[in-house]
Amino acid sequence: MEIEDRVLLLGIYKRKEDESLKDILLMLEETGLFRLKEGKQRLKKLKTEGYIDADRLSVTGIKKAQEIEQEFKL
Repeated sequence: MEIEDRVLLLGIYKRKEDESLKDILLMLEETGLFRLKEGKQRLKKLKTEGYIDADRLSVTGIKKAQEIEQEFKL
């Protein structure tokens, strides 16, 4: 999994209740991680890989995000 996908997954995992997936994409676009179009493609990829279900993380997505969080803490 590419670093951009990992950061996106972690961003979705850490999002606040009132934030949408689009809010997360826009926030990460502002950091220069990717352009909005690329972010949407990456989001679609994460959905097809089973990490996201209906605008929230699946059980698989939560587990992967927790692993990523631990890796970034190191």
